Amino acid sequence: MEIQLQIKMNEKLFLRDPEQSELGKKIILHSIEWIHKNGFEAFTFKKLAEAIGTTEAGIYRYFENKHRLLIYLTAWYWSWLEYQVTFQTNNIKDPVVKLKMVIHLLATMVEDDIRTSYVDESILHQIIITEGTKAYLTKRVSEDNKDHLFKPYKDLCAVIGNMILECNPHYKYPKSLASTIIEMAHFQNFFMNNLPSLTDFGKSKDEAEIVLFLEDLVFSSLQSSSVGG
Repeated sequence: MEIQLQIKMNEKLFLRDPEQSELGKKIILHSIEWIHKNGFEAFTFKKLAEAIGTTEAGIYRYFENKHRLLIYLTAWYWSWLEYQVTFQTNNIKDPVVKLKMVIHLLATMVEDDIRTSYVDESILHQIIITEGTKAYLTKRVSEDNKDHLFKPYKDLCAVIGNMILECNPHYKYPKSLASTIIEMAHFQNFFMNNLPSLTDFGKSKDEAEIVLFLEDLVFSSLQSSSVGG
């Protein structure tokens, strides 16, 4: 029996739920493939329509514009990743081991989840690295935030922040460190492959070194924080 993973999305992200029709699922599947291959700047609904054999108007029935589609994709990814983090750390008792598992999940290649046939998470992960910040680095960020469009990202940071406090209940900056881990994992991956002089991993191109760097960053911070401070 095939098990499908269903992720509930904020209804303000779309005009029509893409998960409820074959065309909607094709829009998600092919937009991920198109953006990954050509970049978000070059992406248009007209080009997507040509790729999947539908009309541009048909795509606009699902999404207001391409930026709202990008927010949808990033929100979907963060929700999926929070599920992975919770599932894979559920039976781990040691908070240090648990946090190291999270760092590994954030900093290494993602495998496609066969339970989501219309989303290739391995490709979507690459889009998050290269395009993800474009979802919220906009003039509309405050309005979008009021509509809770970034809640999945905040929820993931909250989960990781709680794990940080399990390691050191007196640490003052759990949310800041949580979001730093996530963004640093992606920036270092991007720099390693595109701007290697900005990292110490440009020659090796080894994600394992990013993991070690983040572990050093995180646990040095937690250990240096004064107990009771």
